Amino acid sequence: MNGSSVVLPATAVQETVDEREKRVFGRVTWRIVPFVFLGYVVAYIDRMNIGSAAGAMQADLGMSHAAFGKGAGLFFLGYCLFEIPSNLILERVGARIWMARIMVTWGLVAMGMVFVTGTASFYALRIVLGIAEAGFFPGMVLYLTYWIPARQRAKTGALFMTAIPIAMMVTPWVSEPLLKLDGGSLFGHALHGWQWLFLMQGLPAVVMGIAALFWLTDRPEHARWLSAADRQWLSEEMSRERAALDRQRHGHSFKALLDPKVLALCAFYFLNNMATYGVFFFLPTILKEGCGCTGMSYAVIASLPFGVALVGMVAIGRHSDHTGERKKHVAACALTAAAGLLLATQVTQSLPLLLFAYALSQLGQRALLGVFWAIPPMFLGAAGAAAGIAVINAVGNLGGYFGPDMMGYLREATNGYTLGLTVLSACLIVEALLVLSLRLPERDRPA
Repeated sequence: MNGSSVVLPATAVQETVDEREKRVFGRVTWRIVPFVFLGYVVAYIDRMNIGSAAGAMQADLGMSHAAFGKGAGLFFLGYCLFEIPSNLILERVGARIWMARIMVTWGLVAMGMVFVTGTASFYALRIVLGIAEAGFFPGMVLYLTYWIPARQRAKTGALFMTAIPIAMMVTPWVSEPLLKLDGGSLFGHALHGWQWLFLMQGLPAVVMGIAALFWLTDRPEHARWLSAADRQWLSEEMSRERAALDRQRHGHSFKALLDPKVLALCAFYFLNNMATYGVFFFLPTILKEGCGCTGMSYAVIASLPFGVALVGMVAIGRHSDHTGERKKHVAACALTAAAGLLLATQVTQSLPLLLFAYALSQLGQRALLGVFWAIPPMFLGAAGAAAGIAVINAVGNLGGYFGPDMMGYLREATNGYTLGLTVLSACLIVEALLVLSLRLPERDRPA
């Protein structure tokens, strides 16, 4: 009234700041996460669809279980070789151009699987597909650190990584009808059903790669879909967080690679991917043998474990963010997955119990991912994160080679899956012990 400025109570100012944060980060999430999520769904379908094609492909090409398992895993050899260079290139040229390049390339190679004529060409194309896709996942994990603050990353990571169970739910529904196109003609050439599967499921990656050029934005300061004030606020907010991390944590990429915690996380992720892909590539065959069904009835059954996992991923990611605790959440999830796989070895004659066992294993393995990928930024600065996240993903994904290879070999040697699943459950128990051994802050909050 007397012309002096009005001073708002501290609570009102804080409420205004909180409201702005909620609004801006909400808009960022809705702009970025759905696209990243959809891209990862497509990536996972192209990576995993050979599990759906396995029976018909092996019959047509005369391929053994051991050869199929080795070829499935060879994807990860090419993938791992190019992980770290890919993430460092993304840091330099930006996510928009680099993600577009990755998606278009892997889509074309995935479609090229129609040219497989035997074991040698199968091996070669799986390696090339891995090279083409290399950098997509760690690049997106890194990309999210440009936009999402540390306190929200487990929840956001869980939303992004729900792509895995959703891809595994969707794959049977889109694969089974394509497999029935056996003998259908394309430009005068008759194709097997598994060739139609590869051709049609590789195309969306090419389309999304082109769309990435128009939809993705490299950094907050370039986000024209935000107002100028919001763009400046977001850029300053994320810059402050990166500066605080660099002062306290590894800011140099080479030093980050020598950190014992990075090496422990590499070992953890290696064991986790042994279990993940050892199960994934053989799960369609295991479930079809267990339930004796094919076609759309199989699609319904195969979707159920991943529906349970989907709910668990979001709930556990939210709880981890709420408490700020990471290690115990990850360890509990790994032990839950191990229990599920051990149960699966004992209930092969009961379809309801077999589905329950796989639902338990997928609940644990899928839910741990969003929380796990929130751990590296707890001790890696901005520069170290690019190399650190990439090396964890690269070394860890070598487990994706050994898991299926081991499962295929043991399937041939024992004429069953019991021993292979027992070994994979042991991997999960060891990784739980590994993550519990890490010395991390009790709560994931920037200082």
